[in-house]
Amino acid sequence: MQSIIDTILSQLNSIILGKDNETRLALACLLAKGHLLIEDLPGMGKTTLAHTLAKTLGLSFQRIQFTSDLLPADVVGMSIFNPEKQNFSLHKGPVFSQLLLADEINRASPKTQSALLEAMEENQVSIDGVSHHLPKPFFVIATQNPLFHAGTYPLPESQLDRFMMRISLGFPSAEAEKQILLAEDQQLKLNSLEQVVDLEQLTQLQHSVTQIYASDSILNYIIALCQYSRSDEFNGEPLSPRAGKSLLNAARSWAFTFNRDHVLVDDIQAVFEVVCQHRLSSGSENIHSTGQSLAMQVIQQIDPLA
Repeated sequence: MQSIIDTILSQLNSIILGKDNETRLALACLLAKGHLLIEDLPGMGKTTLAHTLAKTLGLSFQRIQFTSDLLPADVVGMSIFNPEKQNFSLHKGPVFSQLLLADEINRASPKTQSALLEAMEENQVSIDGVSHHLPKPFFVIATQNPLFHAGTYPLPESQLDRFMMRISLGFPSAEAEKQILLAEDQQLKLNSLEQVVDLEQLTQLQHSVTQIYASDSILNYIIALCQYSRSDEFNGEPLSPRAGKSLLNAARSWAFTFNRDHVLVDDIQAVFEVVCQHRLSSGSENIHSTGQSLAMQVIQQIDPLA
């Protein structure tokens, strides 16, 4: 399994230069069956990361460009009347894919954003009262621009909570940026990527993550972190049971990418910020400000050995 993980990460890092930690987090999120939110300035490689993951893992890929006039039916699809057969047939929207890129999700209205809530939580969508299952695996990568950009809407807390992780790629190092400047056409590199795993292998990888052992002390540490966020002395938003479950699954997946069969305290702390920062702050906060400081406050207050 580890050789497969190393091959996947190597291919991701050949396209997304100088961001080894971020690509590992993105892969860990997918293996944990979560969804990923990437907030950053335009041109930082958010869309490229989604394309690279899809190509590397052999996933069917659809992209939705979120705009202010996008409708929920443009996301999930609709029933269309066929006059010849005198019946309605389902016209599936782009959500019926294994990897869905919701590009600039915060440029759409909250009503359209909410079209993804059922899909992200239950792996199905309801159209005209009928439930339709989505492909497996189903992984959403949403990108958003910082909220100080014109024409953006803050994501509702219910939408933010559906994302297991929120990351930022950030600016590359000087050496990585030099390689980017000298690199060949990015689209040519993407088109030349080879599929590393098939669906059966990917399913097995995801199942293996669920088998990573978490001791009682690890579970108690997660519970203590969540309970502190609900105390009167904490000024941020409280962590829900879903957040605690996401933290455990993310830590298991993170440990798995390092070929460990058990979760360490270091694994919890490695993923805590990206799993919890967007839950601890309100939806209007920037990824680089309040969410990070609140996450650090929680980690610093709880002794993992207590």
